[in-house]
Amino acid sequence: MLEYVSSTVEHVLTELRKIVVGQDEAIEQILVALLAEGHALIEGVPGTAKTLTVKTLARIVGAGFSRIQFTPDLMPSDITGTNVFNISTSTFTLRQGPIFTDLLLADEINRTPPKTQAALLEAMEERQVTIDGDPHPLSPLFTVFATENPIEYEGTYPLPEAQLDRFLLKILVDYPAEEAERQVVANWDAGFNSRRLEQVDIRPLPEADAISRCRMEVRAARMEPGVQRYVVDIVRRTRTHPSILYGASPRAAVALLLCAKALAALRGREFSTPDDVRDIARPVLRHRLSLRAEAELDGATADAVITDILKTVQVPR
Repeated sequence: MLEYVSSTVEHVLTELRKIVVGQDEAIEQILVALLAEGHALIEGVPGTAKTLTVKTLARIVGAGFSRIQFTPDLMPSDITGTNVFNISTSTFTLRQGPIFTDLLLADEINRTPPKTQAALLEAMEERQVTIDGDPHPLSPLFTVFATENPIEYEGTYPLPEAQLDRFLLKILVDYPAEEAERQVVANWDAGFNSRRLEQVDIRPLPEADAISRCRMEVRAARMEPGVQRYVVDIVRRTRTHPSILYGASPRAAVALLLCAKALAALRGREFSTPDDVRDIARPVLRHRLSLRAEAELDGATADAVITDILKTVQVPR
């Protein structure tokens, strides 16, 4: 069973790295979200391949892809769709919105008002959309990848804590290293164009249900009780740390469990280790913590506090 996950992940990573250069950590975390059946918030400055990564991933796994550019005038029905009256048949017909897809890129999600942001809540949690009182199921593969720009705050609407908690991971995308950036320039000089992915030689997965099979195997994996206690200890310590006003909820502990199992599968193992938990703890927890004002004034960040917690929690032997 593990061989199937390993071969699938290797195929996806090989094809992604042909197109997306210098973002290996972000790619790994995006795959963790996909295998753990969760959604991801991706934060990074413009031009760091956030959109390109998700578009390329959709082509590799053979998934449907939709992109929504979030703007202040976007309405909830622009996302979910609406019932349209057909005069010839005197019936209403559902005109599906872009949310009816496999991989949804919610671009600059914090640029739209809360009522429109909330249109994603039911879809992210229940994998369904309710329109005029009728529930409509979404694709089993449905995953939201939402992007944020960390350098512009004018005209933005910060996501409420309830919606942030729906994201399994918050992935930070940084500038690529110098060598990787040179490779990006060389690729474009050689004829690569991210706006014409259909012209790029991308090998899709040979089986349409490959990701679904991988998800089943990740779900079937088990975590030793000692590592489970380690997960719980980390999350509970966020509620007592002096720099944190509000710590992570039990949902965060479940998220850390699922992501550690998915990361172990990416690394070719059927079991999770404390190293897997530590390596994925920051993306899982950084958006679920509220720091005290005095801690922020002293320069504390969520990642720094999580690092401090990881140093103090006893690692199981």
